Amino acid sequence: MGYECFELSNEGGVAHLKLSRPERRNAMSAAFWKELPQIVRGLQNDVKTRVLVLSSTGPHFCAGLDVSMFASGALTTESVAARKHFREKLEELQGSLSSLAEASFPVIAAVQGGCIGGGVDMATACCLRYATRDAYFVIQEINIGMMADVGTFNRMPKQLPEAVVRELGYTGDRLPAERAERLGFVNGLFDTHEQLVAGALEVAKRIASKAPVAVAATKQMISYTRDHSVAESFAYLNALQPAIFDIEEIKRRLATRP
Repeated sequence: MGYECFELSNEGGVAHLKLSRPERRNAMSAAFWKELPQIVRGLQNDVKTRVLVLSSTGPHFCAGLDVSMFASGALTTESVAARKHFREKLEELQGSLSSLAEASFPVIAAVQGGCIGGGVDMATACCLRYATRDAYFVIQEINIGMMADVGTFNRMPKQLPEAVVRELGYTGDRLPAERAERLGFVNGLFDTHEQLVAGALEVAKRIASKAPVAVAATKQMISYTRDHSVAESFAYLNALQPAIFDIEEIKRRLATRP
């Protein structure tokens, strides 16, 4: 199936989804927000998918929301009806990116060049982030007179120190990839875009080689623990583990170890 904003491939359980509008710096058009959750749902229904790598084309990962969405006049707050529509549209955009966080399989972002505005929202919805050394992240919304509202401030304060998020959110300054790695937001750095994508795919292949039910449960468990107390997370684990524990899978894995 052809997509306006993406190219999708799937090999050996590793799905590779590429943003494919380099001439627009992969800005997020109206089609983007509809296609992304549709693709993720399709991968979710495909039992062969073990992990998703999200990469991009051109010099920049993503320039954020396509300005044409502002120009359309659809996002206004001039009346009660307009504010209701605004909230519904906001929830639609949030849900589109949340599809990455809510997928049962891990999602890896491979970021080159600029990751700006909505691109940061998207990166925070991923499990792992790798980047080129010249990459950078910008909470661009403050630079155009608004607050980031599609996931950055909901997820990033749990991925970076609060003071750093406040600095980035208040100033709109760039977070260089090397600083992002030192702070733990980025998992690893690469010299070139080609090396970045190859490296992210290699990590994905290692994940795909593990027991898929255990990987999915691990993602679910870490996400739950992030948002709950230690006591609540133990209660959740004690309900989850008996549901997914498979002694035969463990025996198979042990039998194949060198």
